[in-house]
Amino acid sequence: MALLADNGGVRALISVSDRSGAFELARRLVALGWKIVSSGGTAGVLRGGGLAVTEVAEMTGAPEMLSGRVKTLHPLIHGGILADRSRPQHLADLAAAGGAPIDLVVCNLYPFASAPSVEMIDIGGPAMVRAAAKNHAHVGVVVDPDDYGAVLDELESEGALSDALRHRLARKAFAHCSDYDAAIAAWLDAGALEALPESLTLRLRRAEVLRYGENPHQAGGRYRQDGAASWWDSASQLGGKQLSYLNVFDADAAWRLVNSLGADPAAVVVKHANPCGAAAHDDLAEAYRRAHACDPVSAFGGVVALNRPVTEEVAESLAEVFTEVVVAPDYEESALAQLQASPNLRILQAQAPEAAGLQLRSLGAAFLVQTAPAAAAEGLAESGIAASAGAGEGVAGWSVVSERSPTEDEWRDLVFAWRVVAAVSSNAIVVAKDRCAVGIGAGQQNRRDAGRIAAAKAGDRAQGGAYASDAFFPFADGLDGALEAGCTAVIQPGGSRRDGEVIEAADRHGLAMVFTGRRTFRH
Repeated sequence: MALLADNGGVRALISVSDRSGAFELARRLVALGWKIVSSGGTAGVLRGGGLAVTEVAEMTGAPEMLSGRVKTLHPLIHGGILADRSRPQHLADLAAAGGAPIDLVVCNLYPFASAPSVEMIDIGGPAMVRAAAKNHAHVGVVVDPDDYGAVLDELESEGALSDALRHRLARKAFAHCSDYDAAIAAWLDAGALEALPESLTLRLRRAEVLRYGENPHQAGGRYRQDGAASWWDSASQLGGKQLSYLNVFDADAAWRLVNSLGADPAAVVVKHANPCGAAAHDDLAEAYRRAHACDPVSAFGGVVALNRPVTEEVAESLAEVFTEVVVAPDYEESALAQLQASPNLRILQAQAPEAAGLQLRSLGAAFLVQTAPAAAAEGLAESGIAASAGAGEGVAGWSVVSERSPTEDEWRDLVFAWRVVAAVSSNAIVVAKDRCAVGIGAGQQNRRDAGRIAAAKAGDRAQGGAYASDAFFPFADGLDGALEAGCTAVIQPGGSRRDGEVIEAADRHGLAMVFTGRRTFRH
């Protein structure tokens, strides 16, 4: 326990923007014999409740100035906070200046994040908080009203704050100041024109301790970025075991993909961050059945995402397959009850995902940073596909390069397949028919193998369907998988030195081919 100052009693300096709980804190401190020092609006609130308060200006002899920009920036304030009680010379210096020790600093900063502006940049507050945190061997510092109870409990029961509590509060105070400065830096960066700013300040707060990491011997957690909203922040888990690292990783991949598949009911099955099934249909239950049928072996133990409320019919189909996680915007009461009967199924209710910002990937102590990819088939008007087909374009920037243009049905499958392949690890090929993925080749070191895998999984289900590649075909044999699967339309970025040979091969086999002009690698 730290010894409290005995030079005229113990003092608490209370200066807070968030005044919730401040009066009760001060009242109980006064009951313990503490003296209260305060400033500005906080002093008014405390005095209004009948408490005796010494104004900062009374203590320093220096009135507030510059419209309140300067009030606590004074040697007697900071000397009272920073004096090392174990060094007699410090106390002598403070006494010679007419000051007295301050034993507790209660301060939270101007609410910059909620109303960013120059006037919301706090100066005196961070200076006091940092001073008290530095001298935490002797001074308590409180930046969060949620900690008032712990402080009062120790003072009322022990008469002083423990070393452990002062250490914890000091760590929290420095983090509070760090978060505050990061928010200001981000606000100043907001007007910058660079896609990649000169520096990035990440303010991450642990939101959830996960069951484990990628493997059971690894710890795992989900953190949220201060000042940014993620769909995870509002998601609710309605049933099942605690989420693991891979549950979260796969659920995020599934949820983002299913919300990108257009306006109709859609279902996605993801395994190890790759879709192993995806389908859109007028009926959600049918969409799920088709998505599952794409690769039922891989779907075992996967994650299912649906973009419509889950009905009892969908729940009945889900119950037939071992599934780790299901995520949807809502659940019918009877459907939820049926799903909750499986104790191992994690059931998530979620809002649509936010747009992705900068993407970061750790490399030990280094990071790779990139801008988020544009949405696949960005700007697509679903109802305009048929008209666009006649004009030779499905989406702005896309072009038909073959002699034959896609039919209306082929356009729909091409758009669908392109959206799905954008979510598949490279090298990636997706075979789709009737807006349903029937074959997916993911993560291969060469494109031909990805195509063979996709065609083999499709079997005879892709006749007349679409064949999507996330990057160009370097050789004409890249079309072999499309021909093997029976696809009649191909979509790819284009850009190879041998595009001419590939287009010639497509024409020779009667394939319609579309170039998107944009690669969609995903590693």
